[in-house]
Parts: sequence; structure tokens; C-alpha cells
Amino acid sequence: MKLYTYDPAPNPRRVELFMAYKGIDIETAQVDLGAREHFEQQFLTINPLATVPTLHLDDGNVLTEIVSICDYLESQYPQKPLMGNSPLERAQVLSWDHRLHGEFLLAVAEVLRNTAKMFTDHAVPGQASFKQIPELAARGEGRVEVIFDELENYLATRSYFVGDSLTLADIDAFCCFEFCGWIKKPVPEDNTNTQAWLTRIKQELGQ
Repeated sequence: MKLYTYDPAPNPRRVELFMAYKGIDIETAQVDLGAREHFEQQFLTINPLATVPTLHLDDGNVLTEIVSICDYLESQYPQKPLMGNSPLERAQVLSWDHRLHGEFLLAVAEVLRNTAKMFTDHAVPGQASFKQIPELAARGEGRVEVIFDELENYLATRSYFVGDSLTLADIDAFCCFEFCGWIKKPVPEDNTNTQAWLTRIKQELGQ
């Protein structure tokens, strides 16, 4: 197996922490997004979507979505499970993965991609060209504030997002909160439930 990734980016970060926690050691290759290496033909022949992370399997199959990469790695490296400890917990982890990506990570990305110079004419992932829309950045900031409040309330009664131990859902949320630093929007200090959760998860992940 070979993982094509880019360490500074939030989506690769999710897989990086997943692998580190489970002690998975496979070959990796950096694809510099800032230098637009993901648009070079050498990489596009592997993943025409021009996105990282990308997991190239030994049989030639390619996985391009984080949840599919992590689910596959979980099947190959079951120790220290991160996809839940029961069918219900696995479903809940997948549910949170979908929600955190759609409501949180993409909200932050909406701000970043519609304001940062490096995304001029590339406000949407992939090869197609899309111009930045300032109104979407403003909407993204509002969406982040809403999810901050929702997660603060959710974490008032639990130590982890799913069950009684760390899962991919916690890793995903942790990476989303980290990603907020890219748009200079930290978690409010008075969100004490979230702050306590962040401290605990950071320690468990060895960060």
C-alpha cells in the first residue's frame, strides 16, 4: 500500500492521526498542494479527482475518501479499534464522520477557499475552475459558530463522541477544531465542555 498525502492539510491529518494511534506504518508520499502537485499528470493518473489523501492498494485499487480509507485500514489493522466496538457504534461513528465533514469541515473550508489567495480560481476542490465568492465566506463563519454551540451542548454529557473510548469521530472533530485555526476562529474560551474535551483528546492522541 502507498498513501499519497499532504501533512499540513486537514483531511490528510485525519488519516495521519488515525494511523498513528493504531501504529500503522505504510509507505507515504507527499503531494504538495501549495505547489499544485495534485494537478500534475503523474498524480492525476493515480487519482483524477486531484485530492489527498489517496490510498493506492497493492492490487491496484484506489481509495480517495477518508472514511473509506480509515474503514479499510481498520479491517487490516483491527487492534485499537477506532470505528466503534459494536455495529451500532460503527454506524454512529460513520454518522458523525458524515456530519462533521458536511457541517463543520466544509464550513471552515468555505471561509478559507473563498478568501485565501492560493485558492483564487480554485474555490472548489478538483480540477475545475471556480471563482471565489465573498458571501460564501461570511456564510461559512456563521456555520462554524452554529456548530461550535451545538458541539458544546453535545459534549456536556459525554467524554467521547461515540461510546466510551476514542473513535474516528473524535479524530475528525479534533481535526475540524484544528482547521479553525486556518481561519483564525478558535473555540470560545467559555465553551468549557469543548475545551475539556480538546485537552483530553489531544493527550490521548499524543499531540
